[in-house]
Amino acid sequence: MVIGSRVRGKAEAVLIALALSLVAAACLVPVAYELSLSLSSNTAVLSRRVGLIPVEPTLNSYREILKDGSVMRALGFSAWLTTVFTAVAMALTTALAYPLTRPELKGRGLIMTLIVVTMYFSGGILPLYILVKSLGLMNTMWALILPLAISPFNVIIMRTSIAGIPESLTESALMDGASYFTILRRIILPLSLPIIATLSLFYAVGRWNTFQDALFYITKTTMYTLQLKLSYIVMNNTQPEIFMSEGAESRLSVVPAALTAATVMVATLPILCVYPWLQRYFIKGVMVGSIKE
Repeated sequence: MVIGSRVRGKAEAVLIALALSLVAAACLVPVAYELSLSLSSNTAVLSRRVGLIPVEPTLNSYREILKDGSVMRALGFSAWLTTVFTAVAMALTTALAYPLTRPELKGRGLIMTLIVVTMYFSGGILPLYILVKSLGLMNTMWALILPLAISPFNVIIMRTSIAGIPESLTESALMDGASYFTILRRIILPLSLPIIATLSLFYAVGRWNTFQDALFYITKTTMYTLQLKLSYIVMNNTQPEIFMSEGAESRLSVVPAALTAATVMVATLPILCVYPWLQRYFIKGVMVGSIKE
């Protein structure tokens, strides 16, 4: 019986690993195709011979991107914007979540209810646009930071994580004369590194992939985010490829499809590089609330 249960357990583990591997492979297929497309020659792209392996490999698409100063400027601005946004968002999220764990705070139940309500109801795009414009935030970086700076869902996760820290640590610190700010800085934050890393990744990925707010609030080309620039590249690449294949290819060094694929890879690579640094914290952070000690 024991041997049989072990065999079944191993078989189930193998099946689960196989299923997860297939899912992961399915998620990687679009990325592999875009990478292959960006590295293939114009002739291969136009003849639709590109699969998951580059055909007639070339770096012409990436050379075109590097020559386009607007794309590299958008990349640099997006990196700076994402860094500032993540720092501001985590500071505000922590500042809101920590007091909600303290029993001394009167009305914290009502505050939590109001926070939850905002997850289901909002004023809409038009009132938000009017608010941003009336505050004079148009064509400023803060128009892309403040409206999205706090996520109610992330606040709830942060509050749950902080509430799981033993109360005896806080009580001991209070008895020793520590202030709430000192407790937050020296006890709460060091013990919350996994959830901080997880939420930072959530905020960073969300900000990096968002382009709608930049489309509404930004008209200066020098403040275009990379995602907004990418959307314009995709929309503007409307030249029929059939004409290019009939002799017009010489007018462009890279076909629009390959250029778009290269831009997509440039936009995706920074987030893929950040994840390995946060992986060990991320795995712990996503488990918050799933296990009760």
